[in-house]
Amino acid sequence: MKICGLQKTTLLDFPGHVAATIFTGGCNFRCPFCHNSDLLGSDAEVQYTEEDVLKFLAKRKGILEGVAITGGEPTLQPDLREFILRVRELGFRIKLDTNGSRPDVLRSLCEEGLIDYVAMDIKTCKERYPELIGIPSANIGSILESVDFLKQGSVPYEFRTTVVKELHEAEDFVRIGEWISGCPNYYLQNYVDSENVLVSGFSSHTKEELLLFLETVKPYVGHAELRGVDY
Repeated sequence: MKICGLQKTTLLDFPGHVAATIFTGGCNFRCPFCHNSDLLGSDAEVQYTEEDVLKFLAKRKGILEGVAITGGEPTLQPDLREFILRVRELGFRIKLDTNGSRPDVLRSLCEEGLIDYVAMDIKTCKERYPELIGIPSANIGSILESVDFLKQGSVPYEFRTTVVKELHEAEDFVRIGEWISGCPNYYLQNYVDSENVLVSGFSSHTKEELLLFLETVKPYVGHAELRGVDY
C-alpha cells in the first residue's frame, strides 16, 4: 500500500462513526478541480508504512470505530484487499472512497464482505464525464458499471458531487438525478480553493445556487443534502 497521509481522527469522513482516514497515492483521473493533486502521480510521497498505520490503529482500538480509505484512487493499490483484511482483523469497519473506475475491484471487495460503506464520486452528468475527469478520450463504461452495481444495494453507499462554479450548472443536476435515480443518499459538496488544486482559477457557487441544484436532484433520490455548508 502506498500510504501518503493519515488523518488520525475524523467525525466527518465515515458517517456515523469515529474514524481515521488513510490517503493512498496515485490516481487514474486528472480532474482539474482536484484538491489532492499532490497524491495523483506515481511520485506521490509515501509517508507511512502499512505497519506504521496498523500499529497506530491497534493503539486506538476502543476509541476509533472505523477506517476510511481514500486517495488518490484506492482501488489502484494492488494490495488493497490484503491491507483491508489486516485492518478488519483489528475490529475496524471500512469505508471506501472511489471514483468508480475499477468496478471489478469494487464488486469483489463488497461481495467478499470487506467493505461496510462506499462513497463514490459522481463528477458530473454522463455526457460531460470525460471533460471533468481531465481525459477527453475516456470511455466511461467502468463508471456506469460501478454506479449500476452500487444501486443494486449490496452495500450501504452514497454518491457525491463536488460542485464547481465554472464546471457545473443546473441542467447537469437534472441529468445526474436521472442517472442515479433511486440511490439512498446523495451529497453536494461546494468546491473550496486551495494551493493543492490541480488547475487554478475555479470558484465556489453561492449557497442559493447550491440549494437550487439540491432541489433539482431531490425528486430522484432518497435523501439529498449539502455537505459542509451551513443552511
